[in-house]
Amino acid sequence: MTGLRWGILATGGIAGAFASDLRTAGLDLVAVGSRSQESADAFAARFDIPHAHASYEALVADPDVDIVYVSTPHPMHHENARLALENGKHVLAEKAFTLNRAEAEDLQALAAERGLLVMEAMWTRYLPHMVRIRELIADGALGEIRAVSADHTQLLPSDPAHRLNALELGGGALLDLGIYPISFIWDILGAPTTIHAVGRLVETGADSEVATVMTHEGGAVSTSLSSSRAAGPNVASIIGTAARIDIDTVWYSPTTFRLVLPDGTVQESYTSEVDGRGMQFQALAAERLVRDGILQGDILPIAESVAIMGTLDEIRAQIGVRYPREEV
Repeated sequence: MTGLRWGILATGGIAGAFASDLRTAGLDLVAVGSRSQESADAFAARFDIPHAHASYEALVADPDVDIVYVSTPHPMHHENARLALENGKHVLAEKAFTLNRAEAEDLQALAAERGLLVMEAMWTRYLPHMVRIRELIADGALGEIRAVSADHTQLLPSDPAHRLNALELGGGALLDLGIYPISFIWDILGAPTTIHAVGRLVETGADSEVATVMTHEGGAVSTSLSSSRAAGPNVASIIGTAARIDIDTVWYSPTTFRLVLPDGTVQESYTSEVDGRGMQFQALAAERLVRDGILQGDILPIAESVAIMGTLDEIRAQIGVRYPREEV
């Protein structure tokens, strides 16, 4: 097999961005599934996709599909990814990977049982500037990393009925926006050893602001800020004893960064040169893993995605956010 045949589950905005980047990268996009034939047909026409299915069940049953990109809101990821795995398809599921750790563990176990790849679509980790940052860290350019900080803050709709503010839809800044800085911190510093979180809740009970202070192995500290009601700088920094890395806005998209010495000298400047949004890099990584018979991601192993969901669970517990279906 020279490449995987992709199917896209759902037809929202993120699905369109992913489909566009698949086409940019020349990958094989063969099918789309929606809850209506009209929506599937429109999406298929837009991206020249040969198979348009009027249900998710029909998509995952399509014999021409090898891997399914799950692009529904995160409360549906578990059900949709499980459906694809049960039908023998590899899965790339949008972040946040699931609603909580228990759902993530279930998908991890099912994928292992079926001999399939399941991977979180944390596309930021696969971007060229992030690859270069990990190279610099591995080479010791920063010395001992002492601190990491990152924010993801946007002015998003405040309508209580909007998905972002509806608890029954997994609403809140943490799972929609905070997953980016939390996953980034995990990437650089590994698992937190202590977690302290504070937040502000809106009238629906969903979180609009969340801030964290965490410690990590060796004593390094991290801070994160997420907000859905105000737009901030959206920058990130990795601070070491020998140098620091400042990632410019918007740090989780293709952007620029600088390696800065303690005296202020800029030792390296990096500029991303990416066609499209950059979501194709995670797809290329998934194809490589399947081609090589490796069913555990290397840049973001499924075990790490599961553990990150556990971190988000703890943050939610501290700020008092619980989703309705977790009450049963």
